[in-house]
Amino acid sequence: MQYSFSDNSNERGESHMSFERPKEIFGVNVFDKKVMRERLPKEVFRKLLDSIEGGQKLDPGIADMVASAMKEWAISNGATHYTHWFQPRTEATAEKHMAFLTVDETGIPLESFKGQELVQSEPDASSFPSGGLRATFEARGYTAWDPTSPAYIIKSKKGGTLCIPSAFISYDGTPLDTKTPLLKSLNAVEEAAMRVLKLFGNRGVKWAKVTVGGEQEYFLVDNDIARKRPDLQFCGRSIIGSPPPKGQQMEDHYFGSIHPRILSFMEDVERDLYRLGVVLTTRHNEVAPCQFECAPQFTEANLGCDQNQLIMETLRKMARRHNLSLLLHEKPFADLNGSGKHTNFSIMDSEGRNLLQPSSNSRKNVQFLTFLGGLLYGLSRYIDLLRASIASPGNMHRLGGNEAPPAIMSVFLGKELTDLLDKIEKGLPEDLPAKNTMDLGLNRLPSIILDNTDRNRTAPMAFTGNKFEFRAPGAPQSMGGPLTMICAIWAWGLNEIAGKIEARMNEVDVIDAALDSIRFAARESSAIRFEGNCYSEEWLEEAKKRGLTMANTTPEALELYLIPEYRELLSSLNIMTDREIDAYYEIRLEQYVKTLDIEMSILDSMVWEGILPAISKQMALEKKALSAVPEGEFDLKPWNGYLGRLTNLKSGLISSIQKLDDLRNRVQPLKLEEQAKVLTEEGLDLFSAIREMCDSCERVIDHDIWPYPRYRELLNIS
Repeated sequence: MQYSFSDNSNERGESHMSFERPKEIFGVNVFDKKVMRERLPKEVFRKLLDSIEGGQKLDPGIADMVASAMKEWAISNGATHYTHWFQPRTEATAEKHMAFLTVDETGIPLESFKGQELVQSEPDASSFPSGGLRATFEARGYTAWDPTSPAYIIKSKKGGTLCIPSAFISYDGTPLDTKTPLLKSLNAVEEAAMRVLKLFGNRGVKWAKVTVGGEQEYFLVDNDIARKRPDLQFCGRSIIGSPPPKGQQMEDHYFGSIHPRILSFMEDVERDLYRLGVVLTTRHNEVAPCQFECAPQFTEANLGCDQNQLIMETLRKMARRHNLSLLLHEKPFADLNGSGKHTNFSIMDSEGRNLLQPSSNSRKNVQFLTFLGGLLYGLSRYIDLLRASIASPGNMHRLGGNEAPPAIMSVFLGKELTDLLDKIEKGLPEDLPAKNTMDLGLNRLPSIILDNTDRNRTAPMAFTGNKFEFRAPGAPQSMGGPLTMICAIWAWGLNEIAGKIEARMNEVDVIDAALDSIRFAARESSAIRFEGNCYSEEWLEEAKKRGLTMANTTPEALELYLIPEYRELLSSLNIMTDREIDAYYEIRLEQYVKTLDIEMSILDSMVWEGILPAISKQMALEKKALSAVPEGEFDLKPWNGYLGRLTNLKSGLISSIQKLDDLRNRVQPLKLEEQAKVLTEEGLDLFSAIREMCDSCERVIDHDIWPYPRYRELLNIS
């Protein structure tokens, strides 16, 4: 069966180009194992596979042969350049394109790509955020090929570029990216998982790997309308705007029929991602108008994080082709659902078993509870690192609003698992009746229901039957940061649990030793486990009683990185040195301050250039109309009251915007922490007050006079 779509999108982005079935184009632009096997000598392929799957260092002796095969494959598929594709600590990606074409000493053109060029490159590192890890004059930085994530080609109209996923480090070897800490944390948790698996007699298991799938939410608005809004263009969100008469209150957009223009966009996104070896398993309308979601198939964590960056970049490129504006901001429209990146994660072994999947085998179920207990115990000590990992300027607007979880970190397990842990903690009763259950095969343990949880959409982290879902990351965020902290926490918890089991192996069998450790984890994690509505006032009071951290602002959340106990965790697992933690904190805080400054600058210009002149025009119009009314025939008090309201709004805006300018000037000479403190404590309230006045103006000023498209125009795809 052939599918028909267009190669040349029309002015509305609708496509009609014919192409092969998805499975026929899947991975055609990826230098995957199939291509490697076909193009590399058998021994070279085996050594490269050892590097990819077994964690072995790449044999320098085969680098030239791998590079030559990769170059020939890339050129045969239209590539003219290559780049080391890396992820600096900007939450985005970076690339420096290098041409395959060169000339020899006689001027003869050659296509060259050596092993050294594959393994390592040297982009200029001076303008990437480093948090003081290198001075401005220390420009040198290196990218190093990550062979566990396959190279791929990004096509362009006139060729293509071979992209080589890479780590990014400074001249002295200090990581400057999000990939390197992630790889270290994955190594830590996977080693800990193997330690636990061996205790349960899994001698044939060769490896354990974290798997991940990130649900990506996003907004699409018409680009012709969006580019008339400076805030959408430069801030990625609306910093002014009165709610539309109809937003999401009718709940009719969620899972509704997909608009043909949007469906065409989605189909083109999927087609390009298929070619890059990425499977999007779902697509649908989300809760808010013009909000949508896609979700990929689960894959190995490092690859999944890279693929999510590809998904976001493909969404951006395709939106431009369809004359749409993509908004990945966590909260692009006030009073409407924000956009997150629900990060689903689990861990699997080399025999294909999901280690967070309850089983009909009693031994495997105790093993499952051990992995669960390891994560819970780790979270009981270090859950605040999750709050720090999702701290961003935009997420501060989203958390606690509509479908986003609150800023207080907690874990939802579902009634059955919670009851089970409670029973284990109390001493393992002989019998616990349950319906529709799976027998654990142990008289002392109750049964576990196969699908044992509802989906608590208010919980930051929830067990969803065979995986955990971390709902707090924001839509534009790299999954690498939150996943690094999850893996660090899980690694510590598993190692602690494994140590407790090993300490009792001479006294009891592994099952009894494991059950004791599960009981310990259940008891220790009781404070962070909550089964109710996390939005409720009761939970806020309960969380205070439990001593849980309430970091409502981004600066407060980022400071959690600096707690000595948390720093010790990351450094002891060799994930981040103390110096790197300081740098990471400084980079994120600097991003927060700069984001607020940009938003305040745009608000300033929108008020002076658009809103104040609009008020003046409306006042002049009303005064002219008022002058035409015969004196004494009508009650003009309401009319004068309206003019007075406009006058007060204009006066208030001028006064407030001047205060905002003074505030921005005042914070400039301050140290970074002081800048963040003043902007948060004084700037946000002032910003909010100015927005409220702007929105009040929007509601009473003529449509033809108001200078910016309103929500009702933005949130209406035609």
